[in-house]
Amino acid sequence: MTSEEESQRGKPKEIPHNEKLLSLKYESLDYDNIENQLFLEEERRMSYMSFRCLEISRWVVCGLIGFLTGLIACFIDIVVEELAGIKYQVVKENIDKFTEVGGLSISLILWAVLNSVFVMLGSIIVAFFEPIAAGSGIPQIKCYLNGVKIPRVVRLKTLLVKVCGVICSVVGGLAVGKEGPMIHSGAVVAAGVSQGRSTSLKRDFKMFEYFRRDTEKRDFVSAGAAAGVSAAFGAPVGGVLFSLEEGASFWNQMLTWRIFFASMISTFTLNFFLSIYNNNPGDLSNPGLINFGRFESEVRCGLLGALFNILNYWLTIFRIRYVHRPCLQVMEAMLVAAVTATVSFTMIYFSNDCQPLGSEHSEEYPLQLFCADGEYNSMATAFFNTPERSVRSLFHNQPRTYNPLTLGLFTLTYFFLACWTYGLAVSAGVFIPSLLIGAAWGRLCGILLASITSTGSIWADPGKYALIGAAAQLGGIVRMTLSLTVIMVEATGNVTYGLPIMLVLMTAKIVGDYFVEGLYDIHIKLQSVPFLHGEAPGTSHWLTAREVMSSPVTCLNRIEKVGTIVDTLSNTSTNHNGFPVVVQPAKLCGLILRSQLIVLLKHKVFVELARSRLTQRKLQLKDFRDAYPRFPPIQSIHVSQDERECMMDLTEFMNPTPYTVPQVELKEFKKKGFVVGLVTRKDLARYHLGKHGLEELQLAQT
Repeated sequence: MTSEEESQRGKPKEIPHNEKLLSLKYESLDYDNIENQLFLEEERRMSYMSFRCLEISRWVVCGLIGFLTGLIACFIDIVVEELAGIKYQVVKENIDKFTEVGGLSISLILWAVLNSVFVMLGSIIVAFFEPIAAGSGIPQIKCYLNGVKIPRVVRLKTLLVKVCGVICSVVGGLAVGKEGPMIHSGAVVAAGVSQGRSTSLKRDFKMFEYFRRDTEKRDFVSAGAAAGVSAAFGAPVGGVLFSLEEGASFWNQMLTWRIFFASMISTFTLNFFLSIYNNNPGDLSNPGLINFGRFESEVRCGLLGALFNILNYWLTIFRIRYVHRPCLQVMEAMLVAAVTATVSFTMIYFSNDCQPLGSEHSEEYPLQLFCADGEYNSMATAFFNTPERSVRSLFHNQPRTYNPLTLGLFTLTYFFLACWTYGLAVSAGVFIPSLLIGAAWGRLCGILLASITSTGSIWADPGKYALIGAAAQLGGIVRMTLSLTVIMVEATGNVTYGLPIMLVLMTAKIVGDYFVEGLYDIHIKLQSVPFLHGEAPGTSHWLTAREVMSSPVTCLNRIEKVGTIVDTLSNTSTNHNGFPVVVQPAKLCGLILRSQLIVLLKHKVFVELARSRLTQRKLQLKDFRDAYPRFPPIQSIHVSQDERECMMDLTEFMNPTPYTVPQVELKEFKKKGFVVGLVTRKDLARYHLGKHGLEELQLAQT
């Protein structure tokens, strides 16, 4: 082997694709506890009672998370119901008026304008003020819990925009739901409450200071996500399982109990305050934002879910290329709102499906149009309502309430509207649109099956098929299995349907995964997030650390010159968050974080100042926690020319036991502990995506 070949063998393989596909704005969260000397000294000083108080504090925080998440869900539900009620009542009176005298085009314009105005407001605050609040937020929370630092994802401003945005989206008549964003809202609440302060409002309540680190915050965010699911569906157990299956990458037994406690508090809070709002104090019959009602006692869904995801994938690529300016995003959202209103009005106008008006329509907005007195337009029950009410009507309306043509046209139309809507610059979820699509074609299947079989009680109620179809469609799109089964069982209040729901969800996932990934995973990939899945790809067993590591490594000496540290942190080409600390000759002795170095520079923890006793006090962990999570940039730290010549001892602050990955197949570096490369999340995620995934990302960002 030549010397050139030997030198090439020691280098990582060339990556022929664009490294910038995995966006540089994403960094890893510091989930590894920094067990340095300061940390160990603090732990030694803590008594048994102090640890017990910390455990009690964790339960208190989880209770607060559940309570506040439930209040937010209650606020969203009440505002949506009130505003939507006013809008639909105004449009209904207008339609009834012009049905008799002619000029229904005015009613169409009124409906489209009202929808567009609400959606415009919701889209403006998202596109111009907080883009991270767009969508349901579930992909972002999954990434956060996976260990990726998503900028601004758990800010107070994000929560405010998310809440206002989802209200405007739902009232604006888009094919969206308010349940998905509750998961993001609960996560933001958890991230804020657990820190005992608000960095946005610059208020410190001097509480829960011990929890001001990524490891602790991660667990509370898991509880917040579960509380959001619980508030959305009234399913506390389903919330815990959702957090376990779809969210958290780290789990333990005590965390299970705390998350379940937060979920129970969340659904009880929502239930209690909604009972007061409905003038039935103590009637705890509204456990979630979507109430399926009580039910007394397939392969197609996977294909439809895969088709939905594929269409939305290519639509998202189109948006990345051409609709990336905020003004264009607002215009697209208004266009979708106007088209949705126009299509809905057209479908209702040309439908001749008239059904007798019954007591079950007391909470809906039935339109008579050209039907006889005492009858209503059946198509209006599906389109002229909030999505949650439409789902309930498909589940519980009497047999023969809808004819097959109405359900078929509605399913086809709403499928494409929902696919077009998801990904707009608005706060919105995909749960309810998916349930509504599945409920429509599920009820259609029930009607057709009853018509070709002998009449019997098992086939008589198409609402049961609507329930199974709704679960199947949602499972085919988001690929949830265990948690969604429990959510549906808890939301219906009948465990009898657990087995058929589980079977259709497993079928939907298997069939859908054969064609394309789940919707959330697709959007994570399109956002270029270095997401690491639970299992490595099956073809990666031959990879070694040297093939994915970064080399050469930017290292710091245990006793380093201040000027060198400042230059290293200021160098944009080495914009890392962690640096190996070495002793000669390049032997690893610890790891120091960028955030730690910035705090040390800010407090001027220099060897010379310590010797001359010019320092006021010894640095403590509280100084690092006070700076968390918004550490100042290196550019804001002033270091004089004389101070640049000082030395900094990193021994006390570095983590002496960082995670290390032994490399193989490098004989000249086989001795353990020598630094020859650094494996980062981006390196691992780049290989995890594989060549095909990178080409797709490159296509999306071209």
